[in-house]
Amino acid sequence: MRDLKIGIIGLDTSHASAFTKLLNDPTNPFYIKGGEVTVAYPVGSSDFELSYSRIGGITKEVQQYGVQLVHTIDEVAEQSDAILLESVDGRVHLEQVSKLVEYRKPIFVDKPFALSSSEAIQMVNLSEKYGTPIMSSSALRFAEEVKQALSIHDKGAIIGVDCFGPMEMVNTQPGYFWYGIHTIEMLFTILGKGAQHVTSISTNDSDLIVSQWQDGRIGTARGNRRGNGEFGATIHFEKGNHLVSISNHTKPFYASLLEEIMLFFEGGSSGVPLHETVEIIQFIEAANKSRDTGERVYV
Repeated sequence: MRDLKIGIIGLDTSHASAFTKLLNDPTNPFYIKGGEVTVAYPVGSSDFELSYSRIGGITKEVQQYGVQLVHTIDEVAEQSDAILLESVDGRVHLEQVSKLVEYRKPIFVDKPFALSSSEAIQMVNLSEKYGTPIMSSSALRFAEEVKQALSIHDKGAIIGVDCFGPMEMVNTQPGYFWYGIHTIEMLFTILGKGAQHVTSISTNDSDLIVSQWQDGRIGTARGNRRGNGEFGATIHFEKGNHLVSISNHTKPFYASLLEEIMLFFEGGSSGVPLHETVEIIQFIEAANKSRDTGERVYV
């Protein structure tokens, strides 16, 4: 694998500094070879406090690893072989991707990929039009405990799953798009595509999303806003259950995700098909609608 020059757009999320440390610091116990973050554009959203309030601190962190700061998206694209689109505000991703696809360099779009299925489909169409590979995923999909659970072969087929995790919400990223997307991504990782309909129950402290898949299996995603902030799942097999506790593994799930991103950057083929990413966005739209109406909503 050749050393890639990697550019970052958006220094308003801890993901940007985490990825830089993993790629640029050979002393890191989870150091990932094959590329280095060389350039970054510290852009953020002026109407989103969890974006603009973070830029200064994260910018200082990445600069410690020799990253050059630039003033435009185009400069990042011109000076890099592959792009980490880390802008924490999903509202800006379509506009940013629209500029980047013309450079035909692989792009990882951090969560949330988009805040509507219509925008997600537009991004997929842009990827196909320009032949620009795009990947998007929550880090929870590649957590080591999840991968190990999916390698179990002595308990028969998976017949259902109950996922759980923290579920903070913010106004600019409606409903489950902000933190719910992590637990929902786990749900899809374990059950695959094919969600048929969804029903959401919500209180001040927690949410429960119940969905039936087209093959009849049922999956749930429980979100907590008080107390328990741990990610995990109980996977129901034909011959027993298996508890997945994300915190049990010493390897950070960001490192596991970044390994997959680097494979994508080098080969141009994503381990997460974009059509599945679009279905996850459609699922979140349906779950948000159910949360508002209390009704069952078809995906």
